[in-house]
Amino acid sequence: MKSMGATDTFIQVASDCAVKCGVIPIAKGEHKSIPVLQYELLSTHPYRYTHDDLLYEVHVRHKSVPAEEQKVRAQAIRAELLAKPHPCLRASLLPKKYGWGIHYDGQGRIALYPMESDAYRRFVQGEGATTLVIALRNKRA
Repeated sequence: MKSMGATDTFIQVASDCAVKCGVIPIAKGEHKSIPVLQYELLSTHPYRYTHDDLLYEVHVRHKSVPAEEQKVRAQAIRAELLAKPHPCLRASLLPKKYGWGIHYDGQGRIALYPMESDAYRRFVQGEGATTLVIALRNKRA
């Protein structure tokens, strides 16, 4: 199965993002949204997850897959999940709405950078990432 993640790429915040700095997404109620899960995983473990790993971790947490089932069926769950197409992180609400840049390192592992940070500015200026892309817009132009 081919990995869907990028390498040496930085996704900058969408041109129509309404915030001026990185905002931490907040869960509404007891069920965490996908952006909340993505933020929690990527902010607590920078450069740990590839795109496929992140998809899997977000999926099992969002669907509340029991730990025992994950142990027994991890490969099957992952294979079923990755057999379907998924949008890239350019479509994530983290860079579209919440003001977070997303960096893929040379091994495709992912980290977040708030748009007001010096590191974010360095990436946007072409330092450290081979490819610079912009997150998808929230509204059509």
